[in-house]
Amino acid sequence: MPALATGAGHEPGLYELLAALPSQLQPHVSRPEDNTFLQDMFGERGLQSLVKIHEWLQKYEERKPVPVLDGAASLAQNLSVELEGKANNGDINELLQILAKPHVKSLLSVHDTVAQKSYDPELPPLPEDLDDDEDSVKIIRLVKNKEPLGATIRRDDHTGAILVARIMRGGAADRSGLIHVGDELKEVNGIPVDDKKPEEIIRILAQSQGAITFKVVPGVKEDAPTKEPKVFVRALFDYDPKEDKAIPCKEAGLGFKKGSILQIMSQDDATWWQAKHEGDTNPRAGLIPSKQFQERRFALPRPVATLQSQKISSRRSYDVAVEFEEDYSIGFNIAGFRRSFRLSRRDKKTNKSMYECKKSEMYDMADVPTYEEVAPYRRLSGARHRLVVLVGPSGVGLNELKRKLLISDPQHFSVTIPHTSRAKRNQESDGVEYHFISKHLFETDIHNNKFIEYGEYKGNYYGTSLDSVRSVLSKNKVCLLGVQPHTIKHLRTAEFKPFVVFVKPPALDRLRETRHNAKVISGKDDKGTAKPFTEEDFQEMVRTAQTMETQYGHLFEKVIVNDDLSAAFGELRLALKKVEMETHWVPVSWTHS
Repeated sequence: MPALATGAGHEPGLYELLAALPSQLQPHVSRPEDNTFLQDMFGERGLQSLVKIHEWLQKYEERKPVPVLDGAASLAQNLSVELEGKANNGDINELLQILAKPHVKSLLSVHDTVAQKSYDPELPPLPEDLDDDEDSVKIIRLVKNKEPLGATIRRDDHTGAILVARIMRGGAADRSGLIHVGDELKEVNGIPVDDKKPEEIIRILAQSQGAITFKVVPGVKEDAPTKEPKVFVRALFDYDPKEDKAIPCKEAGLGFKKGSILQIMSQDDATWWQAKHEGDTNPRAGLIPSKQFQERRFALPRPVATLQSQKISSRRSYDVAVEFEEDYSIGFNIAGFRRSFRLSRRDKKTNKSMYECKKSEMYDMADVPTYEEVAPYRRLSGARHRLVVLVGPSGVGLNELKRKLLISDPQHFSVTIPHTSRAKRNQESDGVEYHFISKHLFETDIHNNKFIEYGEYKGNYYGTSLDSVRSVLSKNKVCLLGVQPHTIKHLRTAEFKPFVVFVKPPALDRLRETRHNAKVISGKDDKGTAKPFTEEDFQEMVRTAQTMETQYGHLFEKVIVNDDLSAAFGELRLALKKVEMETHWVPVSWTHS
């Protein structure tokens, strides 16, 4: 912030600083309402009066004047008594009237208080029958408004005392600084609460109007909390406190949807965190289940996914094992455009092992989506683009959307060139249709984890390598990559910063209507035979989309319903433009590289 403009050699006082602040801050204020707030706050007469008093007190401290006497009030009273017996005189009468004015008496009384430095209030004497063992009691008075108190209470299981269980950050109780966790509540508005249930006390508070008086016995004084750094998380599940039977106080809960950005205000409680929605002007936090608690709840037995899929081996073992019995097929060149590896139910007898993943099952039940710590990120000019990952069921239109993006701006968008171990055909060129490598080298690269995903078809390997993605990004282009959803987590690194778009079909009736004359690409052979959609195809597309969204929805940053191809393309193009130009929340680990 620039220094305040003042005269040369003149050090501005606090009052002058206050008067100059609005104009000095104006260049740094982006919104008109913020500027109006600052003008009103710094122009408030009460604040200016306090600042003037502060400056005069500072001058008093600096000069340290010694009072001539500290009994001006008694001197004035004695003088008045003496003058009343004198002869009638106009000047004497005027002086007597001045000394009798209430504000003059108050001024002299204040003068004597300052001169004597007698600032402490006079406390009443302690009662003689006070029990030495009685706990100290604190009387607290808070003015009630529409805002909740921001505290929860509980009954101690051993003593039966009503204790303050939790103080919500930013709430009325927290801002007052008078009520603390562990304080024992004795009375509310003069009503003893020792024999009452917490629910009854809540009703007393709800029915109270105006000021509320609490009598509390302070708990053990805790050390002043250190200032916690700001922590933001993305919620990976929906939460409604009204439906949560475990929450200690439903009214104190904070509801949110999957994808919501939350600011964590306190993690003092291992089970219930305090949080508020990012950007919310309400300072009061609400209760949300902690990451550890929610993970334990998610770990309870859940129904096994009904989607059939291929049985795939894994290098890791988990408590819950899920098996699939679906085959996968690989798409090939169609009208000069390369299709990505895709899910298909066709020709289950073609190959016993048509698709494998290097690290994980297709639907990994071990992932427990709760919260992900995030930070704001904006792509710098000249920096590499984020990898764009497109996910969706077979036949939903992923390749059509990629094709339209490539045609719309071939200098900006690009796709990877796959690798294969099959022999090159006469009309093919290395590095154009495929990167042709030997089967031994392909297997070596598999062993070295160089492939995002790969498959085997008729004895030949096909796959998408990490280096092929890097090659596109190094040319300052946006890489469009279509993958199976289980590979997303292996791409979620600071290097690629993937923006994941899930393309889903519309409702089944609408799907039949819009795809009536469309055709699906068969994976039976490498000629890419197109066949009309069947009712089974439609139902399988919807089922697969539902399964993908259920198990991987927490990884999707954008969801597009491909009801109309042109509308879906426009929505996708706009989303990709925002990714390049605007600030987004990304995993905090991506911002540390």
